[in-house]
Amino acid sequence: MMDSAQKLFRIIAFVTAIGLLIVASPARAQESTPTSSTYTPPDDIGVLEGSIVADGSSTVGPITTAAAENFSELARNVDIEVSISGTGGGFTRFCEDETDVQDASRPISDDEMANCAEGGIDYYAFEIAYDGITIVVPESNTFLTCISTESLAAIWNDEITNFNQIDPSYPDMEIELFGADTESGTYDYFNEQILGEDENGDVIEPAADYEPSSDDNVLVEGVSGTEGGLGYFGFAYYENAQDRLNAVSVTADGDMNKCVAPSADTIRSQEYKPLSRPLFVYIKASSLAENRALQEFVRYYISDASALATSTGAVDAPAEDLAASQQKVEEAIAGTAPPDSQSASTPEA
Repeated sequence: MMDSAQKLFRIIAFVTAIGLLIVASPARAQESTPTSSTYTPPDDIGVLEGSIVADGSSTVGPITTAAAENFSELARNVDIEVSISGTGGGFTRFCEDETDVQDASRPISDDEMANCAEGGIDYYAFEIAYDGITIVVPESNTFLTCISTESLAAIWNDEITNFNQIDPSYPDMEIELFGADTESGTYDYFNEQILGEDENGDVIEPAADYEPSSDDNVLVEGVSGTEGGLGYFGFAYYENAQDRLNAVSVTADGDMNKCVAPSADTIRSQEYKPLSRPLFVYIKASSLAENRALQEFVRYYISDASALATSTGAVDAPAEDLAASQQKVEEAIAGTAPPDSQSASTPEA
């Protein structure tokens, strides 16, 4: 049995294809953890043993990290590994039976569902929070306060390359772009909502050159340190870097009088459109059935999802949704709820 000094807790962020590893989570995940809990631990939580492996989204990763840190205070003999390789990279590992928990900033894709089915992986999906993909510029940029989705599409399609092409009153300044890499669910969701689909129904990928990363901290540094920087990432990362970044409001219909800034209220209500989105964790069904440590971790995670989300800068999901998820957790553990993978549809985005 491990004592607290021996207990291994790992937070690993995969940020390059060659395996460069750094710790990556917003500062608030370390500074502000929930002070109260709605989770009632079992009497034997202190002697519970086991291991849990999580991977996936850099947007959801900080929430799972906070959950793991808090749960580890209760269950000191449970080994929890949290990695961040992007939603796509995480689903690859998940469907190859390498992880128990998959953090996702978008619903599982049809191809990923097929890969999991081929690998014999059944899963449950739980909505745990909301996020708004936030368009950001450095603090020095005080002129770009609102942008239309049409202009965003033109920028990422390489049709607009200078700020004065958005508005002649803006400075003659080349736009330097920063955004999610191809393994990120944020990349997929942004392209789907902003760039749309081609005539074959495939999501259009950006034509513009940009600096990609699966680590949102790298994107924060890139935009904030570049005079002509413009980029996007999850709302929590903007929240933790407001001293260096300005958020740009968005209008979806081209009416600059209808600009909406990202905030907890506008994201939760989805008034901040089209870049508001739910966040998910996927739990491997066989692990949930066999691993009691995972059962208690998921119980804790969903019970305290609201506090965990807000403590890391994300937006808490509606209380009724979380209550439904808690019931679903209990039914999944009892074996009375079929895995979501056995249905033909993915969760609603």
